[in-house]
Amino acid sequence: MTTDLSAPHRAAPGEQDGHRWRWVALAVILAAEVMDLLDVLVTNLAGPAIRADLGGSPALIQWIGAGYTLAMAVGLVTGGRLGDLYGRRRMFLVGVLGFTAASALCALAGSPATLISARVAQGLFGALLLPQGLGLIKEMFPPEQLAAAFGAFGPVMGISAVGGPILAGWLVDADLAGTGWRAIFLINVPLGLLAALGAVRFLPASRPGHASRLDLPGVALVSLGAVLLVYPLVQGREHDWPGWAFAMLAGAAVVFAIFARYEVVRQRAGRDPLVVPALFRRRAFTGGLVAGLAFFTALTGFSLVFSLYLQLGLGWSPLRTGLAGVPQALGMVVAFVLAGAGLAQRFGRRLIHLGLVVVLAGVAGMLVTLDLAGDGVTPWRMAPALLAVGFGMGLVMAPFFDIVLSGVAEEETGSASGTLTAVQQLGGALGVALLGTVFFDATGQGVGHAVRVTLIAELGLLAVTVLGAFLLPRRAREGAAAGH
Repeated sequence: MTTDLSAPHRAAPGEQDGHRWRWVALAVILAAEVMDLLDVLVTNLAGPAIRADLGGSPALIQWIGAGYTLAMAVGLVTGGRLGDLYGRRRMFLVGVLGFTAASALCALAGSPATLISARVAQGLFGALLLPQGLGLIKEMFPPEQLAAAFGAFGPVMGISAVGGPILAGWLVDADLAGTGWRAIFLINVPLGLLAALGAVRFLPASRPGHASRLDLPGVALVSLGAVLLVYPLVQGREHDWPGWAFAMLAGAAVVFAIFARYEVVRQRAGRDPLVVPALFRRRAFTGGLVAGLAFFTALTGFSLVFSLYLQLGLGWSPLRTGLAGVPQALGMVVAFVLAGAGLAQRFGRRLIHLGLVVVLAGVAGMLVTLDLAGDGVTPWRMAPALLAVGFGMGLVMAPFFDIVLSGVAEEETGSASGTLTAVQQLGGALGVALLGTVFFDATGQGVGHAVRVTLIAELGLLAVTVLGAFLLPRRAREGAAAGH
């Protein structure tokens, strides 16, 4: 959707409050979203090539994914509020320029530690960048055009999901000017600079509005708890699961309990909490957190393990691996289109359960395919199972956030959406840490055995998602009406 920018703009009825350059500004925001999505997808595929170049243990492959999503999860809790405090365009610019600089550092990394640190920086700047886009869209577009603006995300994200891994595989294989895997990060530099120039020219310079003060002690507690949870899951295996790994996991539970108590005390004192405690008394929200954490852990873990199996187990190139994942991406895109055409409103929670059944069937089908094909597995043999996995995941994701957020009060929506998005990213970090560890733990008996064990663990996570989904309202509007 574009607007003729060469001719004087005449406001249509109901558009008087719309930002003049809103469609061009939307393209700028979408470019930033694409950078984030690609950096989640491509590192799973390029992990083996990165480790072969930089050295390090198998945990490096896990940390380049988990470090990014963990930092994103922690940063998202406060990223939106920083935009409210200091202005969304300003924070968008800081985020996109920081993300671009961190991408350049990733490309120049000469050691595993440098790369992981740069990935963490990417995640933090990404967490500052992404929430501003959603707020700017609401600010720029009149109500009657909001649906069309948000609807542009689906096709763009779908194209990125299909083309991103293929592009990454081609860049790694092509070894342009000797850059190899580094090209997947270098490509962010021109894209980020263009997004920054577009932001200066086309995004509205909104004034900072009234916003609550940041709950910095809450942020510190959440960050500490998340690190205590993810770090031992990645590093514990390499040290044969020493006592400190289990002590850290126990410490994570203690820190999250302290955080919950602190938030209650903070709210009673009349100060704004990081997460509104009343949310956890709402069945729809708590059910959504349980189901969402299990589901996004399974989704991200499947992507990583599938890529590792094809490259380390079957010896496929990064490009062939990227092409092999196309059926899953296409299945997800088709599901989003169908759900957007009315299935989500018609079936509500039943669509989530239907999607989970399809994903379970796809993962089970992958197990059967691997058992029957052995080392003779081909992309065509895996395509039906991957198509089912992607299609089912799309059916789950399409109505998920709307149904969960409909069960919270209007004044709690901001806190709930931020928390839910952060849990989505935390699930991504856990997926890389947990299922990646299961995979590497089982490689002693062969990569083929390892992928089968991991897929069984995947089925367990999906079963937890099925149970958690029963706590959700049957329909989005029903949850809003009932106040679940």
